[in-house]
Amino acid sequence: MSGATYGARMSATHEVANQVPPLIGYDPIAGDAALAEACTRHADTATLDSLAALGALAGSEQAQEWGRVANENPPKLRTHDRFGHRVDEVEFHPYWHELMRTAVENGLAGAPWEASASGDRHAHVRRAVGYIGWTQIEMGHACPTTMTYAAVPALRRSRELAARYEPGLTSREYQFGLAEPTGKRGLIAGMGMTEKQGGSDVRTNTTRAVAQPDGSYRLTGHKWFTSAPMSDLFLVLAQLDEGVSCFLVPRVLPDGSRNVFRLQRLKDKLGDRSNASSEVEFEETAGWLVGEPGRGVPAIIEMVNTTRLDCVLGSAATMRAALTQAVHHARHRRAFGALLADQPLMQNVLADLAVESEAATALGIRLAAALDAGESAFLRLAGAAAKFWVCKRTPTVVAEAMEVLGGNGYVEESGLPRLYRQAPLNSIWEGSGNVIALDVLRAMGRSSDTLAAVSAEIELARGADGRFDDAVKRLHAELGDPDQLPVRARRVAGLLALCLQGSLLLRHAPGSVADAFCASRLAGDWGAVLGTLPAGAAVRSIVERASIGG
Repeated sequence: MSGATYGARMSATHEVANQVPPLIGYDPIAGDAALAEACTRHADTATLDSLAALGALAGSEQAQEWGRVANENPPKLRTHDRFGHRVDEVEFHPYWHELMRTAVENGLAGAPWEASASGDRHAHVRRAVGYIGWTQIEMGHACPTTMTYAAVPALRRSRELAARYEPGLTSREYQFGLAEPTGKRGLIAGMGMTEKQGGSDVRTNTTRAVAQPDGSYRLTGHKWFTSAPMSDLFLVLAQLDEGVSCFLVPRVLPDGSRNVFRLQRLKDKLGDRSNASSEVEFEETAGWLVGEPGRGVPAIIEMVNTTRLDCVLGSAATMRAALTQAVHHARHRRAFGALLADQPLMQNVLADLAVESEAATALGIRLAAALDAGESAFLRLAGAAAKFWVCKRTPTVVAEAMEVLGGNGYVEESGLPRLYRQAPLNSIWEGSGNVIALDVLRAMGRSSDTLAAVSAEIELARGADGRFDDAVKRLHAELGDPDQLPVRARRVAGLLALCLQGSLLLRHAPGSVADAFCASRLAGDWGAVLGTLPAGAAVRSIVERASIGG
């Protein structure tokens, strides 16, 4: 057998057939019917149009490459320079900076606060829609984007500090590198709350702060998780005699010298690989008080409540990214003589995924609209319930989407393993399940206004569907025995979120989506397995609505 003949026969075994084309050149913002409709519903068409360039970039091959490479090249810690001086810097791949630059320039960091103050009534909705669309590329850079966004309302507890740093935090310019903050064109913020011994129980923190004659403080202690350590400034909790207090800690001091901010190591995490999380030692580290002494928890809650909104938005983005991949695969892959997307059971799975995704998106954008409208009571309770439920649902959705691709979905090149590793994060970040479920009870218990505001939203759909009405009755029954609420907190939080989602879908989604949601999520016999929508659900039309790209 000649070499030429042998080579020809070998190449015949590698003919490529029945492979799904690359998913590129689509728009995850305007092309997502549920997201686009939520944008125009809570804002207007002009707001959606203003995100056209971001949407086009988010669906491009270039942006996908940025996300892939940034994830595969995680940040590196450099503690000392060549001469032995401590520098405590974090180095990132250039593509990570492209992701950050795009986010900041498109107003996904602190810019909405300035825009809102200048009269933009839809600044937070615009930002939320862009956040869901853009972070589907790579969720890791969303953390510093979120921290910067969330730092602004907390910092406003100190008028002097807000005047000094807010212009940089709300800027649309991205300038990486440590320098005196007020001399930079744009700033990124981080946060340092948790310590080894306490985790979410920040009142057990041992980091101490000591007042100085010039009005500053000196902090000494250890932080077990400090988000985005390459940032320009941080909100940090430390103890005063009055109790836990909040401080602003810059990496570079007003005189241009480095603050003491010793990075012990970067965390080796399950997912979120492109983002840096660290352990930090403070030793006589300079900081400035934010708010009142002993009122650090309420001050940091300003930041946490905003980051919890992004936990919902980020989870909705992760769901949508997984759904998009699953639908695209099923529309191009053939098995057993037909396209996967034409096979009834696969249609049921895809439609169930689409219903979950649309419900998450609708609730996330409604929360952003509440921020625009100043609906603080609604946001306090609805935000906590949404954070619990939507984030809890995300790993299940991504796992099912992975199965749609079969073995291909388990391979890194598909992108689904990266989404799967990312999926649990938002359920843990800013309070894991029990913490958030109990916070739902706390939000209801401290103010009757919160439950009244959420109940009013739910009641807007009363009478539209008997299954929804029955679910609302079950919710009220759950709330009727206060002594048993702590042990049922997860059930209450989940049902509250489901009723909110049902109300939104019944009022705003196509009838096929709302009916499938009520029949499965609210009828009382819904199983834990996706792909179990009841017979008669309009699965084909639901899947068509969820389709993006070719």
